[in-house]
Order: sequence, then structure tokens, then C-alpha cells
Amino acid sequence: MNAGLEGLMISEIACSANLSHRSVTANCQKLIDAAMIRSVKNGRTRVYIITEKGIRFFREFQEFQDTVKELNIRY
Repeated sequence: MNAGLEGLMISEIACSANLSHRSVTANCQKLIDAAMIRSVKNGRTRVYIITEKGIRFFREFQEFQDTVKELNIRY
């Protein structure tokens, strides 16, 4: 979400999420399959960009988390 329209390389995602390259690659593929992000070749590198569907999901999930927090529900 923070990357905007430029997207992020897999190494940047792995570093910010504190996950291994392999784990991030597998999770990104799942998100691509769900149409939440897309992969774009940018010269010699590949960047991952959030889609409109991904943005909608992110916002709805944030709303859910806020509601859960207000109701003091543990999940």
C-alpha cells in the first residue's frame, strides 16, 4: 500500500516484512492469483504493485480491525 503506483521489488517487501525472500515470493504469488497485486517487469527488475481490488480489500480489512478494536474482541 505504501509503495503507490511505483510498486516494490521483492527484496524491499521481504526487508520491510522481515520475511525470507522465498516466503515473500510464495505469498506474492498467492496475491497475484487472487488479483490483489500484479507483477510488472521494470527493466531488469520485477516490481509488485497493488491493484484496485487489493486496495479495496486493504481498506475493508482496516475497517474490520478498527471495529474489532472498538468492540474489544480478540481474534
